[in-house]
Amino acid sequence: MQWTSLSMGKFTLRYIPYTLEMRHVFTVASFSRTTTPVVLIELEYDGVIGYGEASMPPYLGESQESVIKFLNQVNLSPFNSPFQTEDILQYVDQIADKNTAAKACIDIALHDLLGKLMGQPIYKIWGLNPTLVPPTSYTIGIDTEEVIRQKVAEADQFKILKVKLGLETDKMIIDTIRSVTDVPLCADVNQGWKNKEQALEMTHWLTERGVVFLEQPMPKEQIDDMAWLTEHSPIPTIADEGCQRYSDILSLKDVYTGINIKLMKCTGLREAKKMAELARALDMKVMLGCMTETSCAISAAAQLGPLVDWADLDGALLIGNDIYDGMQVVNGHCILPDRPGIGVIKTS
Repeated sequence: MQWTSLSMGKFTLRYIPYTLEMRHVFTVASFSRTTTPVVLIELEYDGVIGYGEASMPPYLGESQESVIKFLNQVNLSPFNSPFQTEDILQYVDQIADKNTAAKACIDIALHDLLGKLMGQPIYKIWGLNPTLVPPTSYTIGIDTEEVIRQKVAEADQFKILKVKLGLETDKMIIDTIRSVTDVPLCADVNQGWKNKEQALEMTHWLTERGVVFLEQPMPKEQIDDMAWLTEHSPIPTIADEGCQRYSDILSLKDVYTGINIKLMKCTGLREAKKMAELARALDMKVMLGCMTETSCAISAAAQLGPLVDWADLDGALLIGNDIYDGMQVVNGHCILPDRPGIGVIKTS
């Protein structure tokens, strides 16, 4: 792999585009894909290197080209130390609108660098107990009955499965899974249901089949319909596409039961932690999610695990070409490495 290096005073930023290869075709309500483009970065200071990653599923509007363009606009020369975290990340955030995955890769690398300089994992620096990370769900994408059974068999270590819904095959998918396992399920509709009465009918049907919460059942623009559904739903509703950043949360309090925080949506660990704390203060549920990512971004997100109700950190398990070793999943449980920073090492 050929890295591009940018010298910025006391910092050196290196980046390289990389393509993640899915173990299975990944299908949700609005698209299918077999790969995910990412950009991997290294942020070096005083001989210490922090790792970061931007993952850009195409539907989010970012690409390897847009991330690289953003990174080439970054200039950390005015900063003397990575411990100027707030100043650095505020500066990065104002370089351009959106570009949240590009901003997240710098945030992740900076946190990894800080932890390594202090010789401690980020979760310890934050005073969090790693044994409180919830078991991660494992995602079953939309597929045929035969492939769904195969995916469920491969996921036999997991204590909860995340099921992609939103098409006319919803009941077939749930019935197929229930024919081979009785583990709890969470359902991610990816905005696939448009009618609130039909959506409510489905929530009752799903509840009877062991679904414990529902992620983004309706389009994020249908605020009133979503609030009505949440009020009448027998299970919690979680905003995913409907919640991007910290500034979104207050307006969602009576629209959803909770929020799904993803580093690639919210610019990284700094803002994600603030989002979790605000949601808790508003008595909302908190889910920690991911894109298709290597163990770099997954291990970064896992540092926040003790703050959340549900974890969906299976992104690195869905790919076949991870180049990092980090958070491990053992019998469905997230095991954070006792290494400094985000806890990852490069394996290739």
